[in-house]
Amino acid sequence: MRGIVLLVLTVVIAGCAGRAPELVQVVQVSDQQLNCEQIVAEIKSNNQRMTDLATEEGWKVTQNVAAGVAGLVIPVLWFGMDFQDAAGKEGKALSQRNEYLAGVAKDRCGPPTTTASIR
Repeated sequence: MRGIVLLVLTVVIAGCAGRAPELVQVVQVSDQQLNCEQIVAEIKSNNQRMTDLATEEGWKVTQNVAAGVAGLVIPVLWFGMDFQDAAGKEGKALSQRNEYLAGVAKDRCGPPTTTASIR
């Protein structure tokens, strides 16, 4: 009976270890309808999300270090470590999306203009 309880506890703790990444598609069907302002807005939104993901990734590293150290005393805590790197994978996908959107903006909207280049 004790073994079954330990097995169930281990599975529950391992299930809480991290979340699966939700990757954004680099090319999306709706890209054909985006105008220049919408492209810029999406890039800005992606940049904000990447900042949030970097913060999340930092917390996950801290959590993993704490679980690793505490696992020296209570080994079952090692099952709570997050090895999925969801935030890192999502950030990379958003970065690739932004690169694609920048290319679309360059083709569709031309080079960006600044007040210095207008003079």
